Amino acid sequence: MSEQITSLEDLAVVAEGVSAVVEVAAPREPVRDELGRTYATGKRKDAVARVWIKPGSGKVTVNGKDQDLYFARPVLQLILRQPMQITGVEGEFDVVATVKGGGLTGQAGAVKHGISKALQLYEPSHRGALKAAGFLTRDSRVVERKKFGKRKARRSFQFSKR
Repeated sequence: MSEQITSLEDLAVVAEGVSAVVEVAAPREPVRDELGRTYATGKRKDAVARVWIKPGSGKVTVNGKDQDLYFARPVLQLILRQPMQITGVEGEFDVVATVKGGGLTGQAGAVKHGISKALQLYEPSHRGALKAAGFLTRDSRVVERKKFGKRKARRSFQFSKR
């Protein structure tokens, strides 16, 4: 294949000679319901968040409360804002989330995961930035279970020589 391809006809001739079939992935389509919302589920540790996003003024509601009331620590509020900042749509979407299980940190991580998934479903062009930041990957670390014959997951009972 040392000849140079200069036109579409040349490309067609070369393509006929290639025996391998090359499939081009279809572009992703936005997923929205009849009200213009997008739904996604986010998870972290034992927390599970159900998240809906829709175009709006940037209001974030978690379990019926404003995000500032539910997540009082500024670090947790920062975690919730990260997906919007990465994609550059801060203040453009209203977020409604319901969270169950885990503690506040796990719940904030679950809502962040849900917002990220919902954003990439709403606008597939955001997928690259969210994936590069690692926001679409579920943080699978969970508490290790307690084993029999141990005091905790790994801690043994105190040894007594006599």
